[in-house]
Amino acid sequence: MPPGRLAAGAISIVASGRGCLLRELCRRPTQRHQRQGVYATLVRRYSAHHLSLDGVEDAAEQAVEPRPSPPPVSLAKSLAFLAEESAEAVQRQRKPLTRMERKRLAELRIKKRVKAQYLNGKFYDLMGKVVASAETLEDAYDIVRLNSNVDLASAKDDVCFVTLAEHLRSGEFDVRANAFSVVAKRRGEGCLVLPRLNLKVVQEAIRVVLEVVYRPQFSKISHGCRSGRGYHSALRFVSDEIGVPDWFFTVPLHKEVDSNVNSKLIYLIQEKIEDIQLVAFMQKMFDAKVINLVFGGYPKGHGLPQEGVLAPILMNIYLDSFDHEVFKICLKHEGLGSEATNVSEDHGSNLRRWFRSQLKEKDENSEDQTGCQTKIKLYACRYMDEIFVAVSGSRDVAEDVKSEIVAYLRKSLYLEVDDRLRLMPVKRNMQGLQFCGVFVRVETKENAKLKAVHKLKEKIGLFASQKQEIWDAMNLRLGKKWLAYGLRRIKESEIKPLGLSTPLLDHIAKFRKEGMKTDHWFKTLLKVWMQDVNAKNELNEDVLVSKYIAEPALAQDLRDAFYNFQKQAKDYISSETAATEALLSNLKRVESISTCTDGGIIKIHASLSYIQKCLYRYGLINLEGFPRHVSALVLQDDELIVSWFAGIIHRWIRWFSEVDNFKELQLMFVESVRKSCIRTLSAKYRMYEKLTEKRFELDDHGIPMVEDFEATIKPLESSYSFASTDEALMYGISSSGLFVLTLSRVRVPTRQFNCFVMGCQSASPSMYLLHVKEKQRFPGWRTGFSSSIHGSLDGRRIGLCTQHVKDLYLGHISLQSVDFGSLVR
Repeated sequence: MPPGRLAAGAISIVASGRGCLLRELCRRPTQRHQRQGVYATLVRRYSAHHLSLDGVEDAAEQAVEPRPSPPPVSLAKSLAFLAEESAEAVQRQRKPLTRMERKRLAELRIKKRVKAQYLNGKFYDLMGKVVASAETLEDAYDIVRLNSNVDLASAKDDVCFVTLAEHLRSGEFDVRANAFSVVAKRRGEGCLVLPRLNLKVVQEAIRVVLEVVYRPQFSKISHGCRSGRGYHSALRFVSDEIGVPDWFFTVPLHKEVDSNVNSKLIYLIQEKIEDIQLVAFMQKMFDAKVINLVFGGYPKGHGLPQEGVLAPILMNIYLDSFDHEVFKICLKHEGLGSEATNVSEDHGSNLRRWFRSQLKEKDENSEDQTGCQTKIKLYACRYMDEIFVAVSGSRDVAEDVKSEIVAYLRKSLYLEVDDRLRLMPVKRNMQGLQFCGVFVRVETKENAKLKAVHKLKEKIGLFASQKQEIWDAMNLRLGKKWLAYGLRRIKESEIKPLGLSTPLLDHIAKFRKEGMKTDHWFKTLLKVWMQDVNAKNELNEDVLVSKYIAEPALAQDLRDAFYNFQKQAKDYISSETAATEALLSNLKRVESISTCTDGGIIKIHASLSYIQKCLYRYGLINLEGFPRHVSALVLQDDELIVSWFAGIIHRWIRWFSEVDNFKELQLMFVESVRKSCIRTLSAKYRMYEKLTEKRFELDDHGIPMVEDFEATIKPLESSYSFASTDEALMYGISSSGLFVLTLSRVRVPTRQFNCFVMGCQSASPSMYLLHVKEKQRFPGWRTGFSSSIHGSLDGRRIGLCTQHVKDLYLGHISLQSVDFGSLVR
């Protein structure tokens, strides 16, 4: 065959083959960007396995003997290779998982093993088949490391999970040998028993197992340590769901685990789990006091070491029967009123009657427009061992509800309730009720007319205050110029050749002592003048200069015009205040209608006074409330100092972003935290505060000014993913408070330690002392600081790497991740 025909035939074959491949590819339902990548890969692979057009022409021209060609690659195989390569490209483009997402995957792997043991309504042999498994223990160890914010690819502890699983199955695992005691230095503060790493891993595995078994059956009243429910959901329920009740109260519990509580808890566990070995192991941990299950005593969910790993899920299991009892009490009072004596009798008709009352609620509200009929409503919310109850109805009904709740807690659950529990009227209680570390109070919803009056008053008052500030500033400027002019004239009068002396200056000079310098003589004259005008009664030097120097020199007409304007503004504001009171008295006449619909609203307030006390206790402000430097942080690195102050603001943003007085907290950001941070760094380097503020860009670290607040917190809020805010994954971490660590010593070559955080193998460059600033109390306030660290940990020395000191300051990990027994090994 002639060479030209051979080349033309080869070209047609190649072109037709390429067209077939492209037509086959276009039939695939792929996305546009995927088609582009696949097309480029297809061209590369096609050119690798087939002759190019230039190669065909060269072969035809050379007309040599045909060589054996490689076997052709089928279209299906080429497309299979393309699918694998595109999947690898997508995998490379996918964002890496966060630590909480990795934690969720580890828990899901354990969850599959637990569900495999479910049969006929119960779970069997969970200890032998799930907990005492090397795979489960390794997943639990990864969860411990993820809670400690340790990279899973880093070096691991020397733990043999196979041996640990065998010891658990055979019963040879010694609980007491894998725990250590921390004895308080002061008498009366007790002893704290904490787990070591192996026991911590086992507890983590048991926690996941118990959550898989019991979490689906928890009632909607419970908000603690659950996916989609937590601290914020509890506050949202109180502020948005209950309306404005007539009475509310909290139930203060206080009880340490005894034989009755222990037996009741074991009974509740055995209702769902048939496993003697698991129950026996938990009993060993109770006997060793390594499960610190305490009702009351200290606030839960704050990442405190004394709470432990198993206490949250065990508390929810124990109080779940209380949640269901509240539903029965609600059904009794709402559905049946005072006619019912036993809810369990004639259960079907009771439910029917209750649902009918709910359906008729809107109709009855529309029919009654002139008055408000009292309807019985019961609302309850529980965050761990903090219980909030609200009742709409008469006082007698509220007292009955309170008595039934207290009786069930005491008789059925063997818990102690404080005798000081009292009903509190909602609308007459101005202070509010403490719940979950904040105040819950009712505020009157303003009428549209009242809003307009208040808005106009605020505008006029603001305008008048601005004019007053300008007036004072200009008078102060004139007064300072007058003082400077007087000093200059005295100095000029001493120069005889100038001839600038006056009879008044010559008369004053007669009383000048011999050898007295000019500046000293001028100060003496000012002192005499201040005694004449009685300057001690004035507020400060600015008022003195403005009132006695600048204003008397101004024109009388100007002064009269300004003070007349201020008087008219003040009279207008006072007259509008009287009109507002008259409007309120008119509104009270229709209170019977408005109080049932929109007469008030539930507000959530952070305790600003207690937060300010904590700022003083931790050294950020002095007794007068002015910011000062924190002496305990001066010796630490700059990054750690800034992280300590940034941790306060990060916690305030996470905890108080939904409270109604959050704007008042924003002022504390600058007035207390930011200025204290600047003064701490200035004290460390002994430099001026303005230079410190320019050197350290605090806005980049999340310590904003008021005007830059919105722009600074947006990146912080966007960084909080769903997994990082899920309390089921972040329980004890997201609500962990800040504390004080002082530098004990730097690294000593003869004795080196690794970081005390569980799962971390990094070297500890420094040793730190932990300081406990507040005693344990219940219920506690949320302030941004750890208010209830166990007293036995006060002054405890711990070794930490720089990264974990920063994580503790910023709230990325809690004290539960620290192995306080590492120093005594």
